[in-house]
Amino acid sequence: MTAPRLPRSKRVLLLVDFINPLNFPGSEKLAPTALKAARSTARLKERLSAEGVPTIYANDNYGVWQSDFHSLVSTCLGMEGPAGEIAKLLYPQAEDITILKPRHSAFHASPLDLLLKEIGAEDLVICGLATDMCVQLTAGDAFLREYRCWVPADCTAAETPGAKKASLAYMADVLKCDVRPGSRVNA
Repeated sequence: MTAPRLPRSKRVLLLVDFINPLNFPGSEKLAPTALKAARSTARLKERLSAEGVPTIYANDNYGVWQSDFHSLVSTCLGMEGPAGEIAKLLYPQAEDITILKPRHSAFHASPLDLLLKEIGAEDLVICGLATDMCVQLTAGDAFLREYRCWVPADCTAAETPGAKKASLAYMADVLKCDVRPGSRVNA
C-alpha cells in the first residue's frame, strides 16, 4: 500500500491548538472568544480549501506522550460547551494533515518545518489559540525560518482583549505578519 502524497502549495493554513479540551486555568476567559475565532476560521478554511490550500493542524499533546491526534479529536467531539462546539466546527477532514506539538510553538520539536518544505510552502496562514502564546511563538519561529505569515485577527483568541491586541501588534510590527481579519481579505 502506498502512502498518499503530500499536496503541493505555496500557501498553507496552519491551525494551532483549536482541538482543545479547554480545561486549564484561564480557559473560562478564553472559551467564548475561542469559539468566535473558530467560527471565523471555519469560514476561512472553507474559502482556502476551495482554492486548494492544504490545512495542517498542530495541536498540543498536553503532556501525554502516548496521545494521538485522532483520540484528542474524539475526546473533544464528545465534550459539552465550547470545546465540543469548536471540535465540531473545525473537525479535520481526510485530506488535512495533523501533527502533535510538545510545546508552545508548532515548530518546536515537531515535523512541521519538514512538512512545509515537502509541500513547498512559502506563506503561512496561522490561526488558533492563544494569540499571545502558541500563535505568537509559532509566528516567531516562522519568521526566523523566513516564511511570510498572515495571522487573521478574527481567527485567533486570547484570555483578554488587551493580551490579544498587544500580541497582534507585536506580530505585525516585529514579525512582519499581516494581521488583517480573514473576513476582510479575499483569500
